[in-house]
Amino acid sequence: MGYADPTSSRDLLGSRTLFFIFICAFALVTLLQQILYGRNYIKRGLQFSWQTGEELGNWTGIFNFTDDGAVKTGSHAGGRYFEFYEGPLDFNSTKCLELRQDIMDVKVLSMVKESELFERWKSLQICKWQLNTTEANSFKSALSRCCNAPTFLVTTQKNTPLGTKLRYEVDTSGIFQINSEIFKIFPKEMPYYRSQFKKCAVIGNGGILKNSRCGKEIDNADFVFRCNLPPISEKYIDDVGKKTDVVTINPSIITDRFNKLEKWRRPFFEVLQEYENASLLLPAFYNTRNTDVSIRVKYVLDDFESQQAVYYFHPLYLINVSRFWLTQGVRAKRVSSGLILVTAALELCEEVHLYGFWGFPMNPSGIFITHHYYDNVKPRPGFHAMPSEIFNFIHMHSKGILRVHTGSCS
Repeated sequence: MGYADPTSSRDLLGSRTLFFIFICAFALVTLLQQILYGRNYIKRGLQFSWQTGEELGNWTGIFNFTDDGAVKTGSHAGGRYFEFYEGPLDFNSTKCLELRQDIMDVKVLSMVKESELFERWKSLQICKWQLNTTEANSFKSALSRCCNAPTFLVTTQKNTPLGTKLRYEVDTSGIFQINSEIFKIFPKEMPYYRSQFKKCAVIGNGGILKNSRCGKEIDNADFVFRCNLPPISEKYIDDVGKKTDVVTINPSIITDRFNKLEKWRRPFFEVLQEYENASLLLPAFYNTRNTDVSIRVKYVLDDFESQQAVYYFHPLYLINVSRFWLTQGVRAKRVSSGLILVTAALELCEEVHLYGFWGFPMNPSGIFITHHYYDNVKPRPGFHAMPSEIFNFIHMHSKGILRVHTGSCS
């Protein structure tokens, strides 16, 4: 009988045990990889949804992610987490606070590329906007101290008595003495007062409005401001609405399109009929060239027995608005008409919504857009500082001071 090694059975058992342990370890690692892959797949997919602005209507409940990406359940606050509801995220959810902070961290426009700012803005669109009363009131108080629209927005008999030597906004060496004829066309007092309107819409003329379908939403506002006689015909009404309570008129429009009203008075009057009973607001005392043509608007309306009111910006208000925005980083030869109206609306309205304000050649998705929703005529280079103005609006949106609309309303 042959000799049998007593250790052979132990070696065989040990090898099988090691093999079994190896198989189990391999299976465990594979399982963990699949779990991690699945978790990251879900997380990446959801983040993609935020970035592309997809609706979250199919999600209910709450998914919570820790800093290292692990999934947590429950609805407790604290830590870093993403909340999902049937619709956009709450304004003060942790994720929205982070997204707003991402924008607030950009202190000046030159800190980031436009594309990076666009990405941060697009990401923020997943969050509901709500008025931050504290921030809004603080900003309104600053405007009250510097500009005081309820007292000085327009030239009135009260703030500009007969005989006043009114100094022009730009031609500061020029003086216009208020005689009895001009004094009579001023309103006795300011036609608007502080926080008079609940919800206001200020409509810029940017190409971002094209195909927005925001017309009905705009027309539902309590008070609507528009800039420089933009077209609001049937061709554009679905995107920009029709309601108009105040529309500004740049005197250069009257000069270029209507021959200073020396001949083409009826065509000008017919254009104004698109705005029905809207009040007209002109910078008659911006410089000496603007005065005669601006006052002529009042005479034309009187000749046609129109009931439309004609108001003139007070030059002191325009000076103070420019100074205020200079402190906010808007360095331009002149602030835009849109920015002036937004400034006034913040004092006259409880809640301000902006449409058509986007001072970039591309929309937030990087697609080229026309300069205006009705044409692609560019302004004089260097005259306005539109990107800086929009940058301020984006910050104010993030703080809850006003709301900027750049997407579709349908």
